[in-house]
Formats: sequence, C-alpha cells, structure tokens
Amino acid sequence: MTAVSTPPGGGGVLRIANCSGFYGDRLSAAREMVEGGPIDVLTGDWLAELTMYILHKTRERSGGAGYARTFLRQMEEVLPTCAERGIRVVSNAGGLDPTGLAAAVTELADRQGVRMKVAAVTGDDIGSRMAELAGAGERFTNMDTGEDLPPGAPVVTANAYLGGAPIAAALSAGADVVVTGRVTDASLVVGPGIWAFGWTPEDLDQLAGAVVAGHVIECGAQCCGGNYAFFEEISGMDRVGFPLAELAADGSSVITKHPGTGGAVTVGTVTAQLLYEIAGPRYLSPDAVARFDTIELSEVGPDRVRLGGVRGEPPPPSLKVTANLAGGWRNAMTLVISGPHPEAKSRVAEDAIWAAVPGGRSAFVETSSELFGDLTGGGIACLRVAVRGDHEALVGRGFSSAVVETTLAGYPGTFATSAPGGAQEVAHYWPTTVPVSAVPAEVSMEGEVVGLAPGWSDRANDEPVDTGGVEEPSTRLRTGTTRPGDRTTVPLGVLVGARSGDKGGSANVGLWADTDAVFDWMVDELDEALLRRLLPETADLVIDRYVLANLRALNFVVHGLLGWGVASNLRLDSQAKGLGELVRSREVRVPSSLVAVGPPADRLDRWRHATTLRVG
Repeated sequence: MTAVSTPPGGGGVLRIANCSGFYGDRLSAAREMVEGGPIDVLTGDWLAELTMYILHKTRERSGGAGYARTFLRQMEEVLPTCAERGIRVVSNAGGLDPTGLAAAVTELADRQGVRMKVAAVTGDDIGSRMAELAGAGERFTNMDTGEDLPPGAPVVTANAYLGGAPIAAALSAGADVVVTGRVTDASLVVGPGIWAFGWTPEDLDQLAGAVVAGHVIECGAQCCGGNYAFFEEISGMDRVGFPLAELAADGSSVITKHPGTGGAVTVGTVTAQLLYEIAGPRYLSPDAVARFDTIELSEVGPDRVRLGGVRGEPPPPSLKVTANLAGGWRNAMTLVISGPHPEAKSRVAEDAIWAAVPGGRSAFVETSSELFGDLTGGGIACLRVAVRGDHEALVGRGFSSAVVETTLAGYPGTFATSAPGGAQEVAHYWPTTVPVSAVPAEVSMEGEVVGLAPGWSDRANDEPVDTGGVEEPSTRLRTGTTRPGDRTTVPLGVLVGARSGDKGGSANVGLWADTDAVFDWMVDELDEALLRRLLPETADLVIDRYVLANLRALNFVVHGLLGWGVASNLRLDSQAKGLGELVRSREVRVPSSLVAVGPPADRLDRWRHATTLRVG
C-alpha cells in the first residue's frame, strides 16, 4: 500500500475525530466536530455488542434497513462541508447492512448535489455460513464458558470483528465515506492510519499505537471527562466535547478536543477510558496486539495528552465473533417502598407475587430481586423484581398481572414506578472465534470490488497469542511499599478512580491512582479478596486481577457476573456501568498518610462536606 504523500492534516499528523460512541449518541456531534476546528477524518462508533441484536429486531419488526439511521441524520448536516474540505468519513454504522447504508449515503449526497465516493466493507456477517463452517470443523466454542455451540442453536446474528486493512483499502481507492459492519472499535482509527502512513503488517508498534488511540476515542465524550469518577473536578459537564486523536506516523498520538468545548482531556480522563472494557495487559485486535503495560501517558499542554511507547505483537490467528441466540423473554417491575421496615415489606411483596404466578418462582428460567435505595427506614427504597423464561405470555402479562393484583393487599404505601409492560424478547450472547482465513473481507465502491493491499488480505498469525495471566506485584515497578502505621476508614473513592463495563457475561472494574503511594497500597492490599468484600455479589465468582504499573492501575475481571450478557441478564445495571462507582462508595481501612495530602485529602474534604450537607 502506498502511503499518502503528506497526511491531510499537515504537520505530520492525521487528525481523526470521533462523533459517536454508541447508537443513540449526541446527534449534533458530527457537526460540532466538523465545524469546531480542522480535522482530516471523521469517525463514529455505533456498534456495542448489543447493537447487532437491536438492529436485527428492528429489521425483523419493520422489514427495514439493518443499519443505524441516525448516521444519515448526522451526515445530512456535514456531507457538503466534508466534501469541500476533503474530510473523510469512516463509521461502522452499517451494522447488518453496510451495502444498504452506502447506497443511502450516496442517495443523500446526490440530493445535496455533492459528489462523494462511498465504499462498503462487508464479509463480517457469517450468520448464513455457520452450517458451512461447522461442517468444516468449526465448533464455535464459547469464550466465556468453554461450551461448544449446540447443533441447531437458534443463531439470529453472527458477526466477526474485522480489522482496519479493508478501511485503508477503501480510502486508498479514493473513498470519501467508508461504512462498515462489525469491525473493532479501534479499527476506525487504525484503518485511516494505515492509509495515511503506509504501514505494513510488520509495523506492529505503529499499529498497536493506533489501536490504543482508537480505544481511547471510540467512546466519544468519555475520554474528555464524560462518566469520569472525579467529575466534580471537570468544568463544562453540561456539554462535554468530543475527542480527536492527532495520530503520527510512528503510532504515537495526542488526544485532545476542540477549543472552547466542555470537559477536559487529562491523564486521568484518558486513563479512565484506557481501562474501559479490557482484561489483561495484552489487548487483542485483528490489527495488532497492543501491550497496555507499555503505554506512556504525558500531558503536553492544556487538554492535550500524548500516548506513546506502545509496543505491538502479532495479532491472534482467529477473529472474535459476536453471535446472538434467541433467548426467550424477560420482564421487570419496580415497586416503591416508603418509610420503615423496607426489608420486611419487600419480603411481603415477593411472597405475594410468587404466590400469584401460576407455578410460582419455578415457572421461570431465572428470577431476580434487588432491594435498593434508602434502607434505613427513613426514606424511599425500591424493590425490583425481574424474570426470564421461555413462554412469552407468562413472562409478560402473567408476571406483571401478578405484581399489580397483589399491591392493594400488600404492604402499606406501595406503588410502582411505571405501568406494567409486556415481555421483552432477549438474546443469549455467544462470544466465539473463527480463523482469520475463514472471514475474507470485501470492499466495494460504485459497483466495483476493491482489493486489499498485498500482505493484508491473507494476514494471519499461525502462533497462538498469550493473552496474559494475572500480573503479580513482584513483576511491576515499585516506588516503595505500604508502611504500617495509623489507619483510618475512608470511602475508597477518595483514593482511586474507577471505570467499569461489560464484556459478554463478564464485567471489568478498572481502578487507578494519581499518586505512587496510593498505587503501592492498591497493589499490596486491593486484591481479589478485598474486592469480594466490597462487592458481596461477586463472592462466588472467579475474579482475575491485572496490574498496569505504567498507568498506576489495577484491572479486575469478574467472570459470569452478567450471565448470558447484556441482552438477557436481569440485573438493574445490566451492563455493569455503575459497578466501579459502587466499589468507590465502599469504605476501606488505609494508612492515614494516604489521605493527609494531595488529591486524596482534597477529595476526602469534599466527601465529608457532601455527607454533612446530606445529613443536615
């Protein structure tokens, strides 16, 4: 592949902006990024693991397109400007129908009188090929459970995660807009990097650096202060800006945002996003394995954080596949419990509900009860009861009617937060893999097929990649050890930040410190056993702990917390997005010296002040 002679942004960098972190993100973000300052490539991520199933259900119900229509609404505002300024657009909004979205974008451009070459990347959808691949020996082993996919399993979607090379091929062929199906989130940045700098499959460090940059900006405003643990230290939270990565030829980058936008880009906000939905220090990608334990972060100016030093390794021989199986139905209702005796009232409510359901609790495949809120008896608590089963009528009206019919004969002061609803069809998430060679990507533009550059189309590493075991404290760089001395009890959140999320049936909780002393305490004492005490719901689950000394961070992976995954589990926090904040709210015994000075001391003062105001 021939590199672009001069990266479009000038100054030796490619300015890659993000305008979407999920299907439903801020519609004005594309216009904000195009009008807010110079950019070369506009990217957007529409595809969370759940989104493919949502698109499937939308297409099934309406017979319409299997792509994200909001992408078209954003493009309507920016296509003419992108054409005028030579800004390329790259997005995975194609979902289950990249070709259909490419045609829709072309039609939009024609209506606006704009000449745009639009390319579609396909090949990721292997749903129709499952039987063929199974006949060739593929077992589609579940990455979480080790089970093989049963013959005749009700697979409704199955998509492999492609890399950045097809995107680069489309851009090199002259595409102004590239829409894809399921590619890795980071590939939306890696592909333009390959195109601009002519990277080859052997340029592992450069590719890994781009993977890291892509991982940081793919969630939109999150790396600019959105969802940030220390949100009170961020200004402009009412309108947090979206990020851009200034990507260099050596794979390093500077994460920043347009001047005048809300939020902030700091080592802390970038660290938070780096810890989002990861496992061990080796971050697997079809482009390269990025060593997260080699990332070097530094603030190089206001709202400017440099990512450098990333080491890369060859990609694994297989591609991850997200499959969704039809998984029955689920339903949930939430009852409010006012005033005293919340636990006793919740027991009365539950006993009545199960007595009213034909067959009782055992009529369902799974049930869940969560009592939360003010449990002191002096305020408002909530009881959320959820069910999952194979019979739509029972899960729907059978369950919700039982809840409604028992309220007037139940505990005093009861009322529901919403009207009863019907059953919601759910999916059984099935993460698996297939060999790279089994999933040839295809790039089409204006009726012609675009070939990938030599070395990329048949790329596959024959050697399995070590995904990394639990890092022991002895293997990390240390600045000292936790000294015995006076101890005090404080909320963990005054010492550490957190970011949590879902990965199939597992959840991750990334915790980081902004001082060496706090990090040393974390490594010495914040282990799997302590995490279980802080989160009792994890008591019987397998937990892995990984140490990322370069980020002053620990990452915990809680296996099985989310059951079958986001699309079917019954937890109120079905994606584990709030798990990190729950951990931070819990109290721990720590050396008093850790909260005597610096950011922890300031945060403890704010925490105590907020508590005083709340109690007073």
